[in-house]
Amino acid sequence: MKIRIFQYPSKKAERYLQKIVNRVEEFPKKIEKEVKKIGDRVKRAGDKALIEYTYKFDGVLLNKEDFKISKEEIERAYKEISPELFSAIKLAIEKVKKFHSQNLPQSWFIEDKGIFLGQMVKPVEKAGLYIPGGKGGETPLISTVIMTAVPAKIAGVEKIVMVSPPRKDKTLHPALLVAANEAGVDEIYKVGGPWSIFALAYGTETLPKVDIICGPGNIYVTTAKKIVSSFVGIDIIAGPSEVLIIADNTANPEFITYDLLAQAEHDPMSLSILITTSKKIAKEVKNLIPQALETGIRGEIAKSALSKRGSIIIVKDIETAFLLANLIAPEHLEIMVKDPLDYLPLVKNAGAVFLGTFTPEAIGDYLAGPNHVLPTMGFARFTSSLSAEKFLKKINFLKYSPSALKNEAKEVILLAETENLPFHAEAVKIRL
Repeated sequence: MKIRIFQYPSKKAERYLQKIVNRVEEFPKKIEKEVKKIGDRVKRAGDKALIEYTYKFDGVLLNKEDFKISKEEIERAYKEISPELFSAIKLAIEKVKKFHSQNLPQSWFIEDKGIFLGQMVKPVEKAGLYIPGGKGGETPLISTVIMTAVPAKIAGVEKIVMVSPPRKDKTLHPALLVAANEAGVDEIYKVGGPWSIFALAYGTETLPKVDIICGPGNIYVTTAKKIVSSFVGIDIIAGPSEVLIIADNTANPEFITYDLLAQAEHDPMSLSILITTSKKIAKEVKNLIPQALETGIRGEIAKSALSKRGSIIIVKDIETAFLLANLIAPEHLEIMVKDPLDYLPLVKNAGAVFLGTFTPEAIGDYLAGPNHVLPTMGFARFTSSLSAEKFLKKINFLKYSPSALKNEAKEVILLAETENLPFHAEAVKIRL
């Protein structure tokens, strides 16, 4: 395959960048219509609809009693994974917990001249986590369990509920169950797809209604989250995964190649971009990509993603590279240049930043600590990664003494009368 190369500035490069910068695409109306029908059915039929859709789309026939994972299934899962994998899960949880425990917002109050004001920080009561299962439920996204469950637990959520599509044998991957149990998930259900999102939003006979739903999914799952977002909290409406690498002539072309492919193998619509000041690096990466594609079992997916959306952009200087990166606002930004920390202040828009040759995006996906549930589609311009704060609410409170109300009554009455709201004014006057 050939990955496109642009020299910037040029008309071709500008057309490509315009398309990428404006990559927020409307959800296809056809898909939204289909997903809404699923939601309406789940709302009416509850568990019966979940059974129907799980059989229709996942090819697994479950009974109502099969949905919830039992204690015995979790105990059995521990025996089915290797000690090495269990140790890796424990380490990932420990590091994610350490990172997300920093700088949690706290309740506070102030008191002055008879006025008592403040803010209570409270967790949501119930959180729902969606964990994709991949084809046939055989792609256990252990890292996503950890990245969603640990922040919810740190926030103090009373009940954490997880859903994930079942495998053909009516089970979930044992590594998923172990990770969920270790991370603090309270209830696990073998149900996936957009119908599981509606089940968490509405509640069914078996699945509880939750206050917030977090976790990535395909376009159908994401569309379902968009539909329910008017009455239940969600993390973000995420699109295909993204990486943008800024490299100078000191960068390693093999490292760049595999980092581009690591993102491209997620989805045929994934976005992988290299912006470099070096024509030599650009040429080497272009030549390495076809060779590297032959080594991965998901090579066809990566090839499709790079053919559709991938690119190498050659710029005159590093400052221009950061200018373009900030316009694109990628999910993952890798800075492979000499002295990368010197350039960190130039970053304005990115979901997460990976500094230096030995900080691949993959380390952030699994073990480093920062969350890998990140804004895509340019949303990094105005929003952040999933964190414990997403599971917290801030409740304001205030108390006035009689003298404090009297001191400020005149101004409140004036403002209320100016807004033509006489009962607001009277509600103050009657207390004087």
